[in-house]
Amino acid sequence: MADRSDPPRRDPRGSRRGGVGEPGPIGGIADARAYTPRGRTVRESAEQRRTGRAERSRDPFRPALQVLDGGRSTSGRPPARTGPADPGDRGTGPRRDADLRSTSRRDVDPDRAARRGADSDRRRSTTGRAGSAGKSRQASSGSARRAPGPARQGTRGRPRRPATLPRLADPRRRLRLGTFLTLTMFVVIGIRLIVLQVVDAPAYADGGVWDRVGSPVVVPAPRGSIYDRTGAVLAHSVAARFVYSDPGLVEDPQATAEALSPLLGIPRSTLLDRLVPQTREDGQESRFEFLARGVDVELADQVMDLELAGIGVDYDERREVPGNDLAANLLGFVGLDMNGLEGLEARYDEVLRGVNGQRIAEQGNRDLRLAEIPGGYRQETEPQPGSSLVLTIDRDLQYEVQRILSATLEQCTVSVAAAVVLDPRTGEVLAQASEPTYNAADAWSSDPSDRQDIATTFTAEPGSVHKPLVLAAALEEGLIGPDTTLDLGPTIRKGDTTFRDTRPIEAGVATSLAGMLAYSSNVGTIKIADQLGPERLHAYQQAFGLGSPTGVGLPGEASGRVLPLDEWSASSYGSVPLGHSVDATPLQMAAAYAAIANDGVYVPPRLVREIIDEHGQRTPTEEPTARRVLGADNAATLRWIMEGVTTIPGATGTAAAVPGYRVAGKTGTGRRIVNGSVAPGEVTSFIGMAPADDPRYVIAVMSHTPGGDCGDVAAPAFRDMMRFTLLHYRVPPTGTEPPRFVVHP
Repeated sequence: MADRSDPPRRDPRGSRRGGVGEPGPIGGIADARAYTPRGRTVRESAEQRRTGRAERSRDPFRPALQVLDGGRSTSGRPPARTGPADPGDRGTGPRRDADLRSTSRRDVDPDRAARRGADSDRRRSTTGRAGSAGKSRQASSGSARRAPGPARQGTRGRPRRPATLPRLADPRRRLRLGTFLTLTMFVVIGIRLIVLQVVDAPAYADGGVWDRVGSPVVVPAPRGSIYDRTGAVLAHSVAARFVYSDPGLVEDPQATAEALSPLLGIPRSTLLDRLVPQTREDGQESRFEFLARGVDVELADQVMDLELAGIGVDYDERREVPGNDLAANLLGFVGLDMNGLEGLEARYDEVLRGVNGQRIAEQGNRDLRLAEIPGGYRQETEPQPGSSLVLTIDRDLQYEVQRILSATLEQCTVSVAAAVVLDPRTGEVLAQASEPTYNAADAWSSDPSDRQDIATTFTAEPGSVHKPLVLAAALEEGLIGPDTTLDLGPTIRKGDTTFRDTRPIEAGVATSLAGMLAYSSNVGTIKIADQLGPERLHAYQQAFGLGSPTGVGLPGEASGRVLPLDEWSASSYGSVPLGHSVDATPLQMAAAYAAIANDGVYVPPRLVREIIDEHGQRTPTEEPTARRVLGADNAATLRWIMEGVTTIPGATGTAAAVPGYRVAGKTGTGRRIVNGSVAPGEVTSFIGMAPADDPRYVIAVMSHTPGGDCGDVAAPAFRDMMRFTLLHYRVPPTGTEPPRFVVHP
């Protein structure tokens, strides 16, 4: 070790340093005593400690770097401690010298010195940091003024450490970036969850729902009812059930057929064909077969109680006709799908039918039967019920007319017959009966020919009931009057045909119009028609509604036929006035007589009075267009003449007289032409009105007897029907006396 008295040397970079391992110059003995065993002054040690703490605060790896740096020192001296000075380093004396010698011996091993320096630094940093913090700052500020840089350590050949280490990346930026990315990830996941659970949830839910949703089930719209004029039900729909099978689910077809046959009333063999798997025309296996339609609800419950695999029951509708055959030919019937097939049911099908609804629901397979899942998806379109019809028909009158017609015709063989009751003032059909008839509640078991409405579809030659129309035309044209008489004669020839009366009157004998009509003179009618001429006669036929449908509202109504003028032959001048070469329905002839009863005004007949919609709103049907055919006086004169048919002794219609009432009418006998040929038998009819001086009702009765030996059955039937009608509607007699006619004035 160098002597303390050697003069100090100055480092060219400004630091004061003695020889190797010697302290720099001192200002006095105090400074010399302040020397540390490391060759530094107290001030330098304080400055070094301050600088070390600053560096350690910037670099956590400082202690390790100090150890590594000391291990590579060329002088073998351990690195200087940067921590606070040991309290034993202060002062001088033997203890200080001993410490210096001890330190010199210990410093021989640089690795050991480096480890000890690092351990001492750690102890001082933990135990004396708080107490020496202020002193270190003062020493550091003073040392900084004396020396621009940190004190040098080791020998000259030792590499110099940089004053500051490179700054590492700021951990706060990494923390912020990681936090941002993490939050962004959670936000994206949260948004996606919201989209899946809120926005896209219906789509995903629907994807599974439609796998469970069964086929759309039609909810039938209740078909409208049909009422009579008083509100009595003639036909209506009631709740029912249909029984069906799914052949793919039927486990034992034979046992199933045996169990259902007695309940449904269907042969076992028929049921068995609908219970076994079948292949449809499209190549697919049938999964639905109707077993029964319109089944009572109670019966359907019994079927369900059997718990048969593959057998189901669903809502259906059944058409009921309380009166069975009451007005059946008018009403018609419906098919299994509640579509009108005949009669008013077919004509007004669009009004009565309504609009079906639809039900779609999730279904589960419960006991091999499809069942709706409670609380599952369900969409239902409510059906719109059909409208109802209010007819002009009077149920009680209809019943009595049908009864009388049926009872009368039982007396002889009659193929077909019809009766019509009209209100001449309004054209309303109060009753319209046909024979044969059928049970409209069980239409499928009837013969198709029994379902025809004879009053509108049966055409035949009207015969003598056409003669009042000839007289009406002549009265309106002024060719005859109430006091007119005719010289009839027994026969008259037209073309190659000779026409004669059934009750001949000698030539030269004058006959009144009432007598001529009462005895149904053919000769007298032809002579009056000759005065008219074919053109005017043809025009009046059309004016009275012949040759065209009445438009009453029934499908298949016949139009009849009036012989065109260009088809008239010489004999037509005799046959046409007598009601031959003319085809008409019973309803057409009844409407023509109603014009006479209504003071010469023709009102087309109608069957529907009003329509009631699903909300109960009543809408009257359009009033028919009326037209005048005769003057009121001429119509009254004609009615007066026609009374002779029921009052003159020996007249053809005395059987139609109603006691206490004045009746005007006419009998008739005609033929039926089928495909251009005359059918066997004859058509007898009677059409009349009462009271004759103030007509309220017109009734037409017609029957066809193939044998022609039944006689006149129409007049008695008319009498019974008219009597009931007048009493039913409480029509009192007019109180006037019927006229007394003179046949041969």
